[in-house]
Amino acid sequence: MTAYSGRGVHGQTVAALGARIVAGEIGDGVVLDLAELGRELDVSMTALREALKVLAAKGLVEARQKRGTYVRSREHWNLLDSDVIRWRSEAGDTAEVLRDLAEVRAVLEPAAASLAARRRTDQDLAELDAALADMRTAADPAAEVAADLRWHRGLLRATGNQMLTRMDVFIEPALRLRDALVHGHSADDPVPSHAAVVDAVRRGDPEAAAAAVSALLTKASHDVAEVIGESEGGQ
Repeated sequence: MTAYSGRGVHGQTVAALGARIVAGEIGDGVVLDLAELGRELDVSMTALREALKVLAAKGLVEARQKRGTYVRSREHWNLLDSDVIRWRSEAGDTAEVLRDLAEVRAVLEPAAASLAARRRTDQDLAELDAALADMRTAADPAAEVAADLRWHRGLLRATGNQMLTRMDVFIEPALRLRDALVHGHSADDPVPSHAAVVDAVRRGDPEAAAAAVSALLTKASHDVAEVIGESEGGQ
């Protein structure tokens, strides 16, 4: 492999090894030959060890005395890490990632919307309205994704629960993958379904807010199924 460029040696090394592990090209329990990897990837031992520290933090590898650095099994991976999600998608697990995301959102977001309807402040409503405005004016898929993420973060913050607010750390990477896949494929305007949630939150109606989010999630799952079906049909 030629010397890395663009993202830098460190980032490229992390990406190269992480993608191979997630794809199963380097199997569970395999002890890594660092000298051989260094030669193959054309990186210094220092750069390789730094990359392995990053992968260890993601749960992909572990270093032990007398054993060396080895690949960990999937149950140890940080499946909510944005890089791991991307590598899983590149390895063909997109449908599974998006299914898991849909189930997490179905558990979390209706309850969050109900709580937001009880606790929202004027500042929370202003942020949700601003996110809706971003959706209306988004000129490209990247802007649409950013607006959608802003809206979901705003809804979680409106719960007034600090732990729920931080749940964006868990759902954002997979949500970004889902939005990147769906936006640009669906001709439907996303604003009305999101606005229905905001209207219920503004009225202080917990049941209506939860129902509006459930309807939004049902539509989102339908959009994903259509896009994945089109992709599989074209293979």
